[in-house]
Amino acid sequence: MRCRFCGNPLTHEFIDLASAPPSNSFLTKEQLDEPEIFYPLRLMVCEKCWLVQIDEYKKSGEIFNKDYPYFSSYSKTWLEHAKGYVDMITKKLGLNANSLVMEIGSNDGYLLQYFKEKGIPCMGIEPSASTARAARKRGIETLEKFFGVELAEKLSNEGKKPDLIVGNNVLAHVPNINDFVKGLKIILKPGGVITMEFPHLMCLVEGNQFDTIYHEHFSYFSLHTINRIFSSHGLVLFDVEELSTHGGSLRIFARHKENASRAIMPSVTALLEKEAAKGMLRLDYYLDFQNKADKVKHALLSFLVNQKKTGKRVAAYGAAAKGNTLLNYCGVKKDLIDFVVDASPHKQGKFLPGSHIPVVAEEMIKLNKPDYILILPWNLKDEIINQLNYVNEWGAKFVLPIPRLEIV
Repeated sequence: MRCRFCGNPLTHEFIDLASAPPSNSFLTKEQLDEPEIFYPLRLMVCEKCWLVQIDEYKKSGEIFNKDYPYFSSYSKTWLEHAKGYVDMITKKLGLNANSLVMEIGSNDGYLLQYFKEKGIPCMGIEPSASTARAARKRGIETLEKFFGVELAEKLSNEGKKPDLIVGNNVLAHVPNINDFVKGLKIILKPGGVITMEFPHLMCLVEGNQFDTIYHEHFSYFSLHTINRIFSSHGLVLFDVEELSTHGGSLRIFARHKENASRAIMPSVTALLEKEAAKGMLRLDYYLDFQNKADKVKHALLSFLVNQKKTGKRVAAYGAAAKGNTLLNYCGVKKDLIDFVVDASPHKQGKFLPGSHIPVVAEEMIKLNKPDYILILPWNLKDEIINQLNYVNEWGAKFVLPIPRLEIV
């Protein structure tokens, strides 16, 4: 395996989570009787550019297909984040009815709807048919395509060069990162701006967030690495913000190298220096992560087994991809967790990949009154705990698995 950015042969392992089915490949009842395919979930680190990455065991076209089950609009917290971003960037860039906003990986229109409300022309690019269809129902123009050089050249030739390109949690999903970033360079208007959000590798390591590793995330970025990638394609990072979303993310701002109208802000240099001080430009930073993940695994299994022995009932909330990574690596099955609740009707009535735990509606919590509720999307814990505050009536407690087991 070679680095997908710089081509360097990869010899250093970051973590090995054994094998697992793709985290968003939910099963129907009929599929429970069929063979289930597991793929290696092993990450490597490049000692030249420090990109942490997994091989493309399952092709992106198979992952982001017509049945892709993740719809962004079912998280109140994420919608608030999207609206806040739209308000901020509209004011910052002076966007108006003569501007064009393009979002890559636009999902169900969760973000572009707020630009549409402001009367700012926008379009989405989304390869998943299920979510693209939902966006069109909102009246948002959506191309059902993967983004790269080929599509960028086509749209550019049609005169569709955006003032703003948005990409939230899309960089990690790109198997050919060079083709993707080169496409950004081609399609961006000369004076345009790119903003991208992605989980910060530093937060993943320090927060022990191994559950955010799954097959549709091909790459994991530090600012140092993403700066090198963008620079190699003629794009300059001129600002960066550290966000709390997804356990700690970065929002980068980029422009054409030829566009000197936006000076590079001190925030970029400061974060690059912070990463270097943490040791992110040294190999030893990446080589002890396995041990941290194993401690979480052992603690969660001990907790679940002890509850089973004492007759306590455990349910889970949030059929998130990160939860599937956690459960499959820990070897948790439906004998230890009765069911998992999820707000999305696209997941209800199905079963988690690997563990085969049933996904149900929230009413099942009220009917079954579990003693403990394991919060799988721990990044949304405040929203979930507030939503389920009625479980205090029977003394139920919440369990957070990451970064260490905690009972709330």
